[in-house]
Amino acid sequence: MEAGEEDAMGEPTAKVCHYTEVPAKTFGDEAPGVTIRWLIGEEEDGAPVYASRLIEVAPGRSTPDHTHPFEHENFILEGQGKVRIDNAWHELGPGHVVFVPPGARHRYVNTGESPFKFLCGIPVSRLRPKS
Repeated sequence: MEAGEEDAMGEPTAKVCHYTEVPAKTFGDEAPGVTIRWLIGEEEDGAPVYASRLIEVAPGRSTPDHTHPFEHENFILEGQGKVRIDNAWHELGPGHVVFVPPGARHRYVNTGESPFKFLCGIPVSRLRPKS
């Protein structure tokens, strides 16, 4: 059985890997220069409660301006950027922690000259409120 596969009883199993082994997926036309890696997720790993993602924003690029009915919990790993939560902008760098409450409009922008990387935790889909 591969790491992250469910056993015969449907229980998730342990996963250990380097983050670069997890494929980076593009956001698409709504956010060119932004990729996401589902480091730990329900579909990929059988995670029952919490999903962990790594988001990378290229210099001069940004995530979509959006809102949803569930929280985000972020930890900035590398680079320089800023986040807008509702109408307030906040400067960010390595070590900053960001909590985006449910329903808050938000957007991340890379303001530096190197990739802006952050971890993003969200509830798995079955625990996310519907919009």
